[in-house]
Amino acid sequence: MTVVDEKSTTENKHESVFRRMYVGTGVFDVVGVRKRWYLFFGALVLVCIASMGVKGFNFGIDFEGGTQIQLPANGKSGQITEERAKEVFADALGKPADEAQKVGSGASSTIQLRSDTLDAAEVAKVKQALFQELGPIGSNGQPSVQAISDSAVSASWGGEISRQALIALGVFLLAVTLFLALYFDPRMAAAALVTLLNDIVVTAGVYSLIGFEVTPATVIGLLTILGFSLYDTVVVFDKVRENTRGLLGLTRRTFGEAANLALNQTLMRSFNTSLIAALPILGLLVIGYLLLGSGTLQELALVQLTGTVVGVLSSVALATPLLVDFKMRDPKFRQQADRVASRRANQARKAAERDDDFDPNDEDALAAELRKEKAYAAAASVPARNQKAHKGRPSGKRKR
Repeated sequence: MTVVDEKSTTENKHESVFRRMYVGTGVFDVVGVRKRWYLFFGALVLVCIASMGVKGFNFGIDFEGGTQIQLPANGKSGQITEERAKEVFADALGKPADEAQKVGSGASSTIQLRSDTLDAAEVAKVKQALFQELGPIGSNGQPSVQAISDSAVSASWGGEISRQALIALGVFLLAVTLFLALYFDPRMAAAALVTLLNDIVVTAGVYSLIGFEVTPATVIGLLTILGFSLYDTVVVFDKVRENTRGLLGLTRRTFGEAANLALNQTLMRSFNTSLIAALPILGLLVIGYLLLGSGTLQELALVQLTGTVVGVLSSVALATPLLVDFKMRDPKFRQQADRVASRRANQARKAAERDDDFDPNDEDALAAELRKEKAYAAAASVPARNQKAHKGRPSGKRKR
């Protein structure tokens, strides 16, 4: 083979890989290396659980309770920074504010100071100090103490939100399990439930690791991404069911191979769906950060982006491998896999006797070999046709 031929063959191989990935003919053996994915997700879950246990969460004022003081970011001496506002707060009360953040942009931007619960005298003292030192400009264009507002949040309100969120999560998981058990089967429901729990733990762990603030918007976003993860898992499982219909009576593929093929056939759909879902979330994140500052939109976008990435990864690399392991516990599927292995061994032995290059794992070669065997069997079953002798009639064409 010449150098040009070798180069052409190499290019065709690369094109074949990308084409097979797009049309979904089994280029990625996800199920075959599922133990590696189990180790990956197991390590990720352990890290997240450790972070939640040691570091905990950065709960917002809605969950912990406290006092929030808000003032315009435009002052008599120009823009007011978060650091400067915290300094004035600390000088007024002798203790620092828990958090200071800028919300919004331009003339509508504000500074939010959050702290432990303050009494009326402490709130008044802080507001007076902020007015004297920073001079926030009110709606009339002049520095005004009325431009500084305050609000108090009880910790019991955050506890009520947490309780209602846990109830909603429990009802959602129960409904999902019942739906999948009826629509598919209990083993698919178990695999999907484990995948959903993985998404919850990992998303919560990422918030703990990075230190994102947990607010009611975070809880809403978490419940939203669970629906996305479930949708992606159902798409893959529906293709698995289609590929494995009547599988126990066949010997072409094992359940794991049929499930891996289904996963590859839906792989591009999963990636494209997650990409399309991530683009508006990224837009929401950028708008929330650059135009509106740190706030509800940013917190909602952060949890949705994290959940989208984790959800598509787990639906591809965790849900289907778990389903295969659950199914292979059934003796019927193990026996079918043994029959597949036996037939392939026979095919390989026959190929070795013929001294050809037949590969029992090659789908095209396997299909051709099966067609050949059926043709031989059909030919062997047809009885020989003997010509009957006709008396008094010479051979040749019949006279009219």
